[in-house]
Amino acid sequence: MSPPIELIVGLGNPGGSYEQTRHNAGFWCVDALAQRNGGAFRVEAKFQAQVCRISLAMRDSSRECWLLKPTTFMNRSGIAVAALAGFYKIPVENILVVHDELDLPPGVARLKQGGGHGGHNGLRDIIAQLGGNFMRLRIGIGHPGDRDAVVDYVLQRPSLADRQQIEAAMDAALLVMPDAVNGEMQRAMHSLHSQPPM
Repeated sequence: MSPPIELIVGLGNPGGSYEQTRHNAGFWCVDALAQRNGGAFRVEAKFQAQVCRISLAMRDSSRECWLLKPTTFMNRSGIAVAALAGFYKIPVENILVVHDELDLPPGVARLKQGGGHGGHNGLRDIIAQLGGNFMRLRIGIGHPGDRDAVVDYVLQRPSLADRQQIEAAMDAALLVMPDAVNGEMQRAMHSLHSQPPM
């Protein structure tokens, strides 16, 4: 068994101009998770974030979990994560961070334990604040093919086809979320990773 997940963080940038951009895939995913489990985000100034508490149904029980969307902009995401985790005494091993992933194509989502930031500024700041030993849910958004084009690419809207594939991958990830939250990470990984790309 893995540590149960007590906090799920979605990464993105606040504000309407960023809402539909690829870099906000983490926000899209936790929004869907909240909506499906009767949760509603509220602004918590002391955490510099929007937060939500949900109860996830397991096979034979339920488990409560915090959802968090930093309002600090991507490159300062760690401030919000550290604030809530510190306040509720949540160890880094009990945190799952959902983020957009350039190295996976749209339609693919992958769970991963620990690791580096891979150039992702949200992950970079969380690692600086808390260390890197948290779970990640990587939502594939594809790569523009040119490193110099990455910044513009992540801050643009995906095509309709890509958005549909990204949402399908999120749906698959949300199906395994109860297992992940319950500490059954290997079961969650096997279920998610054995699915064909969307």
